[in-house]
Order: sequence, then C-alpha cells, then structure tokens
Amino acid sequence: MKISIVQMNSGSDKAKNLDDAEQLVRDVVTSEKPDLVVLPEYFAFLGEGRDAVHGSGESFPDGPSYQRFSALAEDLGVTLHCGSMVEKAGNNHYNATVVFGPEGKEIAKYRKIHLFDVDTPGGVSYRESDTIGRGEDVVTYKVGDTTVGCAICYDIRFPELFRALRDKGADVIVLPAAFTLMTGKDHWEVLARARAIETQTYFVAVGQTGAHADGKKWCWGHSMVIDPWGHMVAQCSDGVGAASAHIDLDRVSTVRRDVPVAQHHVL
Repeated sequence: MKISIVQMNSGSDKAKNLDDAEQLVRDVVTSEKPDLVVLPEYFAFLGEGRDAVHGSGESFPDGPSYQRFSALAEDLGVTLHCGSMVEKAGNNHYNATVVFGPEGKEIAKYRKIHLFDVDTPGGVSYRESDTIGRGEDVVTYKVGDTTVGCAICYDIRFPELFRALRDKGADVIVLPAAFTLMTGKDHWEVLARARAIETQTYFVAVGQTGAHADGKKWCWGHSMVIDPWGHMVAQCSDGVGAASAHIDLDRVSTVRRDVPVAQHHVL
C-alpha cells in the first residue's frame, strides 16, 4: 500500500482552497500513483470567526465540496481522505473528516472528538468549541486489507483514542491537522512518533503550513509518515507540497510480535 500526503496553506478563500486541493491531489496521483491520498485539516477553509466558519459549512452529502471530492476520488480511482471540512448538521457544525473510496462512495466519516480551546505560549488564543460541536465515535475504514483509523489535530494529545483505534484493528492511523507553529515546533514530531510507537501502527500526520488569518496565526507543517518503530519514513518540505511512503504491513506484524504491548495492558 502506498500513501501520499498533501500539505497545504489554506486560507479564507474557499474557492481557491478547493481548486488548490484538487490540483495537488491530481498532481500527486499522476506522479506517485498512491492507493490513499490524505489532505490536511480544514483544507477547504481556514478562516477566523464564528460566522465565517459556519458560513463555510456544508451539509453532507449534498454540499458542493463533498460532491466535488467524491467525484475526484472516483475519477482518479483512489481512496481520498479529505482531511476535514466544516459539516453543517441541523443547527450544529462539526470538524469532520470524510473518506471516499475509489468508486467515489463515502466509506467513513469522523467528527473530531477533542476540541482545541488553548492559549498558546505565543499569546494567541484558540476556542474551537465556540464554533464546533464535539464528535463521539471512534472510526476506522478499510483500504484493501488495511484498516485505517481516523483522528484530527488536537486528538493527538489524547493517547486513549489511539489505543481505541488500535483495539479496533488499525494498522495505519491518519491525523490531518492545522497544528500551530508555537506548539508544533516542540510537540508535533514527538507526539506523532509517540502515538506510532504506542499503537505500533504507521502514523500519518498531515498538516497545514504557513500563515493564515492575515498573518496573525501560523501553522507548523512538517507533514510526515512514521513507521511502527517510530522512524520517520517520509516528510514534506517547507511550504505547499506532497510526500509519499510505502506501508509495509509485514513491518507492523514484526514490531507487534517482537514487542507485544497490546497483550500486556493492565489498566
């Protein structure tokens, strides 16, 4: 299995973000021919303010972005993990991943469970719960014989979710993100490698990069794929771009056999 990760610099121009995302997906599929392509969190809109965030939301499956990327997955014949978009469901809004299979059908939807309400070391405050509702479900899906688990951004700090994904059979865990620069420079790689080592999975962490919100907020980027031993096997360069990695399920089996932590849980 081959995975391609797409690093973006989304902003408040939704139409441009969608065009950019589609072109980046088309380019990486043409050059790398992956089985699975992953976009970052809030790839369709990364803006500020409750009204703007809610205004970017769409109902699933009727929304134009949903339908566009469903058609794109079918056209390219790949599984497309659409990092996250704002899902409008009645009076609620969710930070939601949608995954489309190679036939363009939805094969998974995950609503982010842990919401980012933080005052960062740089003095910038984030209050995701002011605009976004909390999800509840632990979600996996299949790419061929490979089980893939879903998480989003701030979820990375809560290892109990990843143990639950591992217990549901995940061989690969995908985490789209818009990780902040101030926390990302110290925590992003450490946390990603820790989650890979703990769960003995391939951990796919796909971020936004650069400035948004008129330069007031910055994302760390450094999208990467980590193997079950905690080694980085692919990483995006600075800026917008993509990287790819082969997933070796024999490697997963070997690590789990040599260090069988899943059999040793006490708590």
